[in-house]
Amino acid sequence: MSPRKIIIDTDPGQDDAVAILLALASPELEVLGVTAVAGNVPLALTSLNARKVVELSGRTDVPVFAGCEKPLAHSLTTAEHVHGKTGLDGADLPAPQLPLQSAHAVDFIIETLRAEAPGTVTLCPLGPLTNIATALQRAPDIAPKIAEIVLMGGAYFEVGNITPAAEFNIYVDPEAAEITFKSGVPITVMSLDVTHKALVTRPRHAAFAALGNAAGGAVAGWVGFFERFDVAKYGSEGGPLHDPTTIAYLLNPTLFTGRHINVEIETQSPLTRGMTVADWWGVTDRAPNATFMGTIDAPGFFALLTERLARLP
Repeated sequence: MSPRKIIIDTDPGQDDAVAILLALASPELEVLGVTAVAGNVPLALTSLNARKVVELSGRTDVPVFAGCEKPLAHSLTTAEHVHGKTGLDGADLPAPQLPLQSAHAVDFIIETLRAEAPGTVTLCPLGPLTNIATALQRAPDIAPKIAEIVLMGGAYFEVGNITPAAEFNIYVDPEAAEITFKSGVPITVMSLDVTHKALVTRPRHAAFAALGNAAGGAVAGWVGFFERFDVAKYGSEGGPLHDPTTIAYLLNPTLFTGRHINVEIETQSPLTRGMTVADWWGVTDRAPNATFMGTIDAPGFFALLTERLARLP
C-alpha cells in the first residue's frame, strides 16, 4: 500500500514538535509539507520551530511554509506561559539550515490539493485552524478533494484549558474553526477528552530519554518543560501529550474510540467563545459533522511513539 499523503499544519509548540517527529519517522505517511500558523507563539517563531524540528528528524526533503500571522477576526492569543518564550523551551536546537519556502502556506495547501488526486491528501492541523479556513474560503473547490481533516482541538467532558469553556486551538480562532467544521469535509477530532488520557508518566518520560538519539533527548527535554504547567494545574501524574494523537490515529486508528456527532463552534458569547458544542448524547437533531474521539489506548500510543522516535537520528 502506498503511503498516506498528509500536510501538517502546526504552531510548534513542544507537543506539535513531537507530532511532526512521529510523522516523519513513519513510512506509512508521506508528509507533503509542513505549514506554520500563529498560535502557541507568533508566526515568526512557529515557522522557525517547524524548520528546526524537520531538520532534527533528518528529513530535510520536507518543505516548510509560513502561513497566517493572525486569526481571521480577532487579535492573536499565544501560550508562552505553557510553551516558553521560544515555543520550544526545554531543548536547545541549532538554527536551521533548512530554508523557509517562499510560497505562502495557504497557497501551498490550495495548489497541492488541486494537483493531487481527489481524496488522497489528509490535512492534520495541530494548532488554530486559520490556514485551513483561509484555504477553504479562498478556494471552495478544494473541500471535496480533501480526504479527511484530523485535528487536535476542542473538548467536551474536559471543557476548557484556556478559558473555563474553550480549548486553546479553537479559542484562538473560533471563526476559522466554524468555517472548517461547516465545510462538509470528513473531520476527526482529537479533543482534550483524549489527550488528557495520554499522560507522560515518569516511566514514559524516562523511555524517551533512554533512546540515546538526538530526537529522544529533545523530546525528553521538551516534555519535561511542557508538562510542568499541566501537572501543577491538574495535579496529574504527568502532563498530557496532545498533538501526536493526530498522527497516531493515522497510523493506528484502533487506539481510539469516539462517536460521529454534531459539533458546533461558539463564536459570539463572551463567556463561552471558542467552545466546541459537541452533541455527544444526541440531544439535538443537528446532523453529525465530525468523529469526536473520547478515549485512547495510552500504553499502545506511547509504545508506538517511542518505537518510532527510536528510528530517528
